[in-house]
Amino acid sequence: MHRIEIFGGLAVLVLTSVPVAAQQQHGSSHDRGASVMGFEQSRTTHHFSLYRDGGAIEVTVKDPADTTNRDAIRSHLPHIAMMFGQGSFDAPMLVHESTTVPGTKAMATLKDRIRYTYVQTPDGGRVNIITTDSQAVAAVHEFLMFQIKEHKTGDSIAVQSR
Repeated sequence: MHRIEIFGGLAVLVLTSVPVAAQQQHGSSHDRGASVMGFEQSRTTHHFSLYRDGGAIEVTVKDPADTTNRDAIRSHLPHIAMMFGQGSFDAPMLVHESTTVPGTKAMATLKDRIRYTYVQTPDGGRVNIITTDSQAVAAVHEFLMFQIKEHKTGDSIAVQSR
């Protein structure tokens, strides 16, 4: 119970601070990303994967000795998993300075059919996005393809097996 209260309190803190941080930062998406996500975009790498049952968002540090940004990633991604699970997609909209990020409206509507799970990795973390609903899979893929394009990751848009 105590752990749930802590996470709930942290979620409120994140949800109330994200809009303020983004409003203060009107620079590039890298600047907005650092403000919203809490880690240096130039020192980290984003990867987005499309799977038959959804996809994944993975963020890692470029330098394994960079424990500051690694820990910030590990702090941020569980909150993203929680917010997305609640149907809240404010963070990507703030990072990309957009009122609409493709796929998020359907993902919010279908939130009860999508599971977001945070997994810690050696150099950061990953959010697995899993669903058996075909509409939700299509929305997740739309969202992830937008992220690949916006972050210029070069990740494949081919749907893979997990």
